[in-house]
Order: sequence, then structure tokens, then C-alpha cells
Amino acid sequence: MKRTGQKVVDMRNITKKFGAFTANDNITLTVYKGEVHALLGENGAGKSTMMNILYGLYSATSGEIYIKEKKCNIESPNDAIANGIGMVHQHFMLVKPFTVMQNIILGMEPRTKFGTIDLKKAEQDVISISEKYGLIVDPHAKIQDITVGMEQRVEILKALYRGAEILILDEPTAVLTPQEITELMQILKNLTSEGKTIILISHKLKEIKEAADYCTIIRRGKQIDTVKVSDVTESELASKMVGREVSFKVDKKPKIPGETMLKIEALEVLDNREIITVNKLSLEVKAGEILGIAGIDGNGQSEFVEALTGLRKVKSGKIFMKGKDITNKTPREIFDHKISSIPEDRQKYGLVLDFNVAENFILENHADEPFAKSGILQHSRIFQHSENLIEKFDVRPKNSFKSARSLSGGNQQKVIIAREVTNDPELLIAVQPTRGLDVGAIEYVHSALVHQRDINKAVLLISLELDEVMNVADRIAVIYEGKIVDIFDAQNADMNQIGLMMAGGKS
Repeated sequence: MKRTGQKVVDMRNITKKFGAFTANDNITLTVYKGEVHALLGENGAGKSTMMNILYGLYSATSGEIYIKEKKCNIESPNDAIANGIGMVHQHFMLVKPFTVMQNIILGMEPRTKFGTIDLKKAEQDVISISEKYGLIVDPHAKIQDITVGMEQRVEILKALYRGAEILILDEPTAVLTPQEITELMQILKNLTSEGKTIILISHKLKEIKEAADYCTIIRRGKQIDTVKVSDVTESELASKMVGREVSFKVDKKPKIPGETMLKIEALEVLDNREIITVNKLSLEVKAGEILGIAGIDGNGQSEFVEALTGLRKVKSGKIFMKGKDITNKTPREIFDHKISSIPEDRQKYGLVLDFNVAENFILENHADEPFAKSGILQHSRIFQHSENLIEKFDVRPKNSFKSARSLSGGNQQKVIIAREVTNDPELLIAVQPTRGLDVGAIEYVHSALVHQRDINKAVLLISLELDEVMNVADRIAVIYEGKIVDIFDAQNADMNQIGLMMAGGKS
């Protein structure tokens, strides 16, 4: 595998230890100018740690870094920026009340001769960079008012404004819609055509095949291989990543659904602007089935789920669980009706980030036996419960006392899923349950959802990934502008027809 050109990044024999835990074990990564180089690995494999070392957020325990074939000591992000390195983190680091322009120039504001911020020049600079790379943004829009996809553009522009020649993107598609992913792929092409070099941290094989030139695979902190992406299949990449064959097809036996568990009648829900977002929506979910809701983001899915889980008031209509009216009940009352949910935003709604893993596993039943007795927490029982779930759901690192904040995004998701499915719900609401997970973990989550269905539980799956809905669901309901426009038997469903209806077309 002969590669030519300038080596712009050469990380040699990098080892990073956190106490007794080795996150990176003697890894060498070489990236050449103008290429998209993917860093592929399972959740917790050490990908982000490796890039945090390159960006100066961590110091390597041992090893050397060469930038443009010159040895560098990168001890802080300022050192990285000085060496032409920019990083866009998985969870964006923007000031929400500030405008797009204010975020981009923050800390590097152009000045007038009087020492004040030169807003006119700042705006010209931002527009110039955005047009050059096809990253069109509104400089005056506030971050809190723009989409996640636009936030990502702002993060990329921030790095380019600071002179980045090497751009690290950490799981850049984890929170994007399919349309935004397509736009991002074009942005990557624009950047490399201008001579930029991209390091893409990912576990999404389809996107690596589409975007990357070369790929280095890491498994449990060790370097497995570096391959030319065009020379390998998705299955080969998956096997290298997880160390075994991975099934991309959900193994699901036919099942006759039972009684209606969730019944929704003419539901109307308002968004934060007091606009009707869920519009006379009616639906039933039965025991022993997975009902998938397919739709483009922004068609009322978030408000619908918030109404079901007690986080948003219903304007009109009714929600019944096993015949009992649960409309506008509190989240605790809804949980007591044996409804569990995997939320869309794991950090905002799924976890208490500063609690440890063991504490997060019992958030909903910490006051119940065996976790509490006479109002006193039983720490040995809580710890044992946590150890069992960590092992069963392969949460990494295997440490009950780590804070949820310190886990990778995928492992945070595993903690939530482990907690919710072990609460023995009669209805499980799963919203984007595999967002940010690697193929091995996705396989496990899908099998967990199917297991719930097989033991006669009801599962409501809301996903922006049409492939996932088609693969996992028994029935598929298409949502458009807050209405269910049609429902299909998944076995006979046509992806093109569903895709057309998701965009407002007729069947």
C-alpha cells in the first residue's frame, strides 16, 4: 500500500494510560496531505482519546508526534492550532446565545485601530470563508435558533478561521439528518479539493466507504490495521473493528401481536412557538410487535415523544396505556404505568452526567428494594446490579464508579438502554436508540428490541434511519407534518414508496 506526498500527521507508538487502564496501546497513525483518513473502532476503542492527544487535550504517556515531518510537542489546543490542527468535537462547544459570527471569531476577534472589535471585517471574513468551502451560514443567526447541522458548519468554520490545515471530525454524522449527512459529504470533498486534510473518527461503515481514502482500525486500544478503503468491503471493515463476523440483518421470527398496549386518539401537541406540530395523530401499538415511525426530522417526532413521556402537555386528544388514560400525566406516573423510554438526547434527558455509572443505572428506582431499605441506599446491591449490567451490555470501561460524563457517547447510550430494558417495561419507547453506536453495539441493541417484542412487550421505535426502521419494525407508520399518513406491513414495504411519503409525496 504505497502512498505518496507529504506526511502531515505522523503519530508514532502512542500509548495513553489512565491509571491502570490503557486507552491507546502503542498506536501509529500516518496521514498524508489532502486525504480523508478514517479512524474506525467500537465505542470506547480509544479513537477520541487518540485525537484528543493530537489536539492537545491529553498528553500521551509515551510516543511522538510529527506534523509535516517535524517533531512537535502539543501540550494544549493552542499548540495544536499553531500547528494548523482544528477539531470539531462530537458534542459541539458553542455559546448558544451568541451569533454564528461571534462564535467563529471568539478569542481571535479582528480589531480596529482604536482597539474595538471590527465587526465589518469579521462579517466579511466569515462570509469569505463560508463561500470558499461551501459552508453557507447566516452570520447573524443565534446558535440557539439554528439546526444541529448548521451548528456543525459553525464548528468547522471556527477551525478554518483559525487557519486549520488538518481537520479532526469526531463522529460528525452522529446527530445529523440524512440530508445533512449528504451535505457534509460534499463539504468534505470541497475541503480536500482545497488541500485540507481530514481525520474522520467514525464507526459508520457506509460513510467511511463513501468519504474516506484510508482507514486505520483500532480495537480495544490496539491498532489492528490500516487499509485503503476502496480495497475492502463493509463486512471486512466490520470484522476488523469488532473481531468477529457481524450480521447486518436482524434475526426476527414471525409473531402474531397481542392486545393493544398504547392507543393514541387524535393527538394534538404544540411546539415551543405554540404552533401545532402533532396534528390529530392516531396510532396503536400492540403487545408483541415493534411499530416503527419513519419520517424526516422536524415532522413532530420530538414533540410526540415528549407528550408520550410526560415532558410536554397535550393540547387535545387522548393517550391510553392498557385502556387507562395517561394523557398529561407526570413522567413518574407514566413510568409507573410500565412505560420506559430511550430518549433522543442522551445527555439532556437520559443521564445525570456527574453521577457515576452505578447511580445512573438506578435513577428511576433508587428508592425501591433491593436498592434501598427503610430509605437507606444499599450500596453493595447497587454496585452488584451495575457490575451485572456493565458485563451484559459491554459498557466500557468496565468501571461502575466512572462518571457518565467520562464515557464515550456510545457507551453512554449503552447505559441508558441497559437501564430501560431491565426495568421490565410493558411498552418501550426507543428514540434513535442506535445513534452513535458501532455496528457490534447496533446488532446488540436491535436484538434487545426484538427480544422485548418476543417476550410480548410493545416497542415503539422512532428513528431517522429508514434502513433501521425497515430492518427492525414489524409495522411502519410514516409521519409527515405531524400526521400518520400511512401504515405498512414491514415485510411488504417498499423503501422508495416510504421515502417518497416521508417527503410529502403520495403513495
